[in-house]
Amino acid sequence: MTDLPDQTTTATQADHRFPCDNCGADFRFDPRAGLLVCDHCGNTAPMDTDAPRAVAPIAELDYRAALTADLPSAEIEETRVSTCPNCAAQVEFDATLHATECPFCATPVVTDTGAHRHIKPRGVLPFALTEGEARDAMTNWLGSLWFAPNGLQDYARKGRAMQGIYVPYWTFDADTHSSYSGERGTVYYETKTVMRDGKRQQVQVAKVRWRPARGKVARFFDDVLVLASKSLPKRFTDALEPWDLSEMEPYAPEFLAGFRAEGYAVELEEGFEEARAKMDRVIARDVKFDIGGDRQRIHSIDTTLGAITFKHVLLPVWLAAYKYRGETYRFVVNGRTGRVQGERPWSTIKIAIAVILGLIVAAGIGLVAAAQ
Repeated sequence: MTDLPDQTTTATQADHRFPCDNCGADFRFDPRAGLLVCDHCGNTAPMDTDAPRAVAPIAELDYRAALTADLPSAEIEETRVSTCPNCAAQVEFDATLHATECPFCATPVVTDTGAHRHIKPRGVLPFALTEGEARDAMTNWLGSLWFAPNGLQDYARKGRAMQGIYVPYWTFDADTHSSYSGERGTVYYETKTVMRDGKRQQVQVAKVRWRPARGKVARFFDDVLVLASKSLPKRFTDALEPWDLSEMEPYAPEFLAGFRAEGYAVELEEGFEEARAKMDRVIARDVKFDIGGDRQRIHSIDTTLGAITFKHVLLPVWLAAYKYRGETYRFVVNGRTGRVQGERPWSTIKIAIAVILGLIVAAGIGLVAAAQ
């Protein structure tokens, strides 16, 4: 069982409640219909956004201006949060509620108002899967796991509804120019005489001839994606990729109706450090390609970055946190593709049965071999 990590995430409580003009209940965004739907009376309403996705790309923000707190005030918002007493996650809550449940560890949470100022989201990738479709994907994934407890599968299948959460990410753009020094290796072969089984034999031995190499490479990085949440293990969210970022919509609160939106816990500068590491790995690959030859050695890379911009974006995840026999199991589903990741549950009974069957089979093979 994987230990639950420390979580210091925040979840935004932006104004994404939209009352039905027929009965007053809250609308929710329906991924299938692309409309706001009232589950109470069945009324629907169109998305109050400016036409379908704009032809122009979503506007980027200047990274260096953000570091010097020089962003326009319109790009900053203040939200209300509540802290989970178990995992320390700060989760959103509705002002009309006095208690809720932490979506990350299923712990009851009493609302405790706090203020959090942060950079507003610029883009949102809307949910494409309904809660039922996400549940089917999760139960199918559980069913494919060897040695998973049957009870957990049944509990998940019949359990409470999954939570739809928009998870925060940063995306970074940068124009890079790199100068490098290194060596290009050319493989050649020498014939050597060796003794094998008391006989002289000639063999071909590979050698590498190294020559100095210098040059320059350039690459423009577009939408380098960095997780800005600490509420879930990164290995889960990384495994949900790829995301179809080309389908990103300009942020509109209507997309969040009926869902939660987690605030970022990874600050902008920390996020860029991870993005820079991703860029450096790609640049190193470019340098090796530019060096050419059969082998490459890199001695140094000096990179200049310009036109660094970023966006705070929200990506859709269906989340389930189940308490089963005293343990918490968490599962996440990509809200666009249905890809599933989660805690790996084990059934000791199934493992014991498999071991016993393995011993029986091994013993049977041994008896057959002894009889021959």
